[in-house]
Amino acid sequence: MRSVTYSMSVSLDGYVVGPDGRFDWTAPDEEFFGFATDEIRQVGVHLLGRRLYETMLYWETVDQNPSLDYSTLEFAALWKALPKVVFSTTLSAVEGNARLASGTPAEEIARLRAEPGEGDIAIGGAALAAEAAGLGLIDEYRTRVHPVLVGGGTPYFAHHERRVDLELVETRTFGSGIVCLRHRVARRASLP
Repeated sequence: MRSVTYSMSVSLDGYVVGPDGRFDWTAPDEEFFGFATDEIRQVGVHLLGRRLYETMLYWETVDQNPSLDYSTLEFAALWKALPKVVFSTTLSAVEGNARLASGTPAEEIARLRAEPGEGDIAIGGAALAAEAAGLGLIDEYRTRVHPVLVGGGTPYFAHHERRVDLELVETRTFGSGIVCLRHRVARRASLP
């Protein structure tokens, strides 16, 4: 069964976007950008909320800039080819290899898990991920912790009133100070 992964950059104090709505502190260095590109190669389909979808539209046309380096063009090619499902109540159409969700996150994830396909089901956008997490649909959290405190904003982790045990799978530290943590949700067998 395909895993659902939630991977986004996060400040050390736990926010994906600061109180001013900005996330300019997430600009990757070359080493980290290569890591993010390798991570996208493992994705079979990406679920996005409207705001993240609109932010990522940049990658649909960036390859038209002839002065870009190979790594940027490589990421753009991978992103453009990747199937995307956008959850929005305000958009009437989407661009590129994307479609608007026809069901709830739970319905879309169940359908995607039932379909044959390779690669993870990635989920991005804090509100969308919070809804999926609240339903127990996320299998793995991939946090990219940046060495900055932003003081508030949109939290990476939803504040649900239930405990979720995690198992550390991998850590990686980059020269820029970014630390990537990969945690799998610990699924405990229910007692009789």
